[in-house]
Amino acid sequence: MTSIHDLARETGVSTATVSRALRGLPRVSEETRAKVMDAAVRLGYVPSPHAVGLASGGQTRTVAIVVLFVTRWFFATVVHGAEQVLRERGYDVLLYNIGGDPDARRRVLLTQLVTKRADALVVVGLGPTPEEVLWLSRHGMPVVTLGSRVPEWPSVRVDDDAVARTAVQHLLDLGHRRIAYVGQLSDEGLDLATPRARLEGYRATLRAAGVEPDPCLELEGHFTLEGGHDAGVEMLRRPCRPTAVFCASDEMAFGVMYAAKEAGVRVPEDLSVVGVDDHEMAHYVGLTTIRQPVLQQGRVAARQILQLLEGAGRTAGGSRQGAGAAGSERSPDSLLVEHVELPTELVVRTSTAPPAPD
Repeated sequence: MTSIHDLARETGVSTATVSRALRGLPRVSEETRAKVMDAAVRLGYVPSPHAVGLASGGQTRTVAIVVLFVTRWFFATVVHGAEQVLRERGYDVLLYNIGGDPDARRRVLLTQLVTKRADALVVVGLGPTPEEVLWLSRHGMPVVTLGSRVPEWPSVRVDDDAVARTAVQHLLDLGHRRIAYVGQLSDEGLDLATPRARLEGYRATLRAAGVEPDPCLELEGHFTLEGGHDAGVEMLRRPCRPTAVFCASDEMAFGVMYAAKEAGVRVPEDLSVVGVDDHEMAHYVGLTTIRQPVLQQGRVAARQILQLLEGAGRTAGGSRQGAGAAGSERSPDSLLVEHVELPTELVVRTSTAPPAPD
């Protein structure tokens, strides 16, 4: 395979000049640029992100985004928002889909898979472990978290505990006391901050109202439509049948509503349903939900990454700080650490109502 060094030898210029010519950057004459492009076509050169990075002082103009499940609406929307901002500034996105696999998480966050291919990293939906924080910091990787908070790194999120409290309080205010929860009850070793916070918020709000949480009313929904449907079917079969349910995502709420329809249970007359997200379909099915600015979260995370890359997170020469010496850590003073918490709001539609008289 033709490398950037082959192009440099063929054209008689440095690898840095070849890189600038290929990327359309200034300080390259039109004659040299044409010579490099001609050689690249003739020799069949295909650039790799790592090779381009070496030739440009360690920069690949690529930002890695790590998500749990790329096919789910929340993660896809976050990535879309981040990619919009990064593309405007000339950065590409390298997407890593963990797929709920702890081994895949380790390969991405505890090896050089990302640190050699990207200039920075956005971690979506995962709570980085102390080991991961230490590894990425020692390798000079600028990181932003979305949905969790690490003191050393910038972050953007919503208050998931408050999200749950608002949803459950809405149901309590309507007069419900048998309120079920459909969410993710186990993080399967992945340290998922959002499901844990929403479950804790649900329980705490019930206790504050004098209602002891009932394990019979807590069901696994896996944050998917199918999982919500399965949870809804099981919930309506149980003797502890609720009058209302708080679903930790709109997709699970859609599944519960469909299960209710199959069972002849009317929403909201027999069962009130609240979700989280304000998914683009929520309006069309009349779902009461907690609206969170999903697209905006992706855009804010991208702007934070750009601040690290183009501001305090870079040296004057543009190289990654801390990357030169093995085991060296970035100074906390070199980072612009900003923790952004975006607002949420209750959107009341037709899926909630007071419970039917006994």
